Amino acid sequence: MRAGIPGRVPLHSGKVREMYDLGDEILMVTTDRLSAFDVVFPTPIPHKGRVLTQLSLHWFRTLRSAAPHHLIAEPDEAWLRQLTPDPAPLLGRCLRVRKCQTVPIECVVRGNLEGSAWKEYQQRQAIQEHPLPPGLRLHDALPEPLFTPSTKAESGHDLNITLDKMRRTVGSDVAALLRQRSLDLFAEARERLAAANITLADTKFEFGWFEGQLVLIDEVLTPDSSRFLVLGDSGEPVSLDKQYVRDWAAASGWNCEPPAPPLPAEVVQQTSQRYLEIARRIMGRDV
Repeated sequence: MRAGIPGRVPLHSGKVREMYDLGDEILMVTTDRLSAFDVVFPTPIPHKGRVLTQLSLHWFRTLRSAAPHHLIAEPDEAWLRQLTPDPAPLLGRCLRVRKCQTVPIECVVRGNLEGSAWKEYQQRQAIQEHPLPPGLRLHDALPEPLFTPSTKAESGHDLNITLDKMRRTVGSDVAALLRQRSLDLFAEARERLAAANITLADTKFEFGWFEGQLVLIDEVLTPDSSRFLVLGDSGEPVSLDKQYVRDWAAASGWNCEPPAPPLPAEVVQQTSQRYLEIARRIMGRDV
C-alpha cells in the first residue's frame, strides 16, 4: 500500500513514510502502513497516518525541548493543489520539513520495564550496559530514565549499541548532545503526559543536521515510536500503541522475518482504536 502523490516518484520510500523532494524542502507523507520488528505488514491500519502526523505536529509545536526541529509547516489544501489535483488523500497526513542530514543513531529513552527491556532484565538484570536492582516487575518505573541507543539500519533490524560504540560512530561531543537532548525531551514529555494520566514508558527520537545545528526530525512521541500506558478498567496498565501488534505477532508463531503475515480484522480494528484513543487523550480532540 502506497499513499503519496500520483505521477511523482518519492525521493525515499520508508517502512511507513514517503519522502518527496521539493527542491529546498521535503514533503513527508505518512501512510497507514505498519511495521513491527522492522518488517512491514501487508495490512494497513485505518487512520494511522493521520494519527502519527497530527501527534508529531502537536509535539513539534508544543515541546520547548523540541526546538530546533525540521518542521516548516503542515500544508493546507490550496498548497497541496500545486502538487496534485486531488489533495484529499494527503490532508492531515503530510508535513513540509527541512532537508537534513540524518544522524545514523536511534535515540531510545526508557522509563519503565516494557517490551524487549523487560525480557532483557529477566535474563540478566540489566538493560544493555545498565545494571538494575533486583525485584523489578513488568511495567515498573526504572530508578531513572535510561538512554539506550541503537543503529539506524536502512534494511534489516536495528541493533542495540553501547554508548562507547555510539561515540565511535558520531564522535564524543555529538554523542553527548544526542543523549542530553533525548533525555530532556523525554523528561518534558513525560511530565506533560503524567498530567493527563498517561505514562510514557519509552520512546525513540531521531536527529539530523541542518545548517550546522542538530535538529529533531522524523516523528515525535507517536504510538509507533513510543509506548504509552494508561490504567484499564481492571486497574492494570493498558498499552495504547504498537505493542498490541507486537504481542499478537509474538503469539502468532511468526519468526519476525519477511514476509510479515496479514493482520486479522480484529487486530486491525483494535490497533486503529488504540491509535485514535491515545491521540485524543494527548491532544484533547479527535484526529
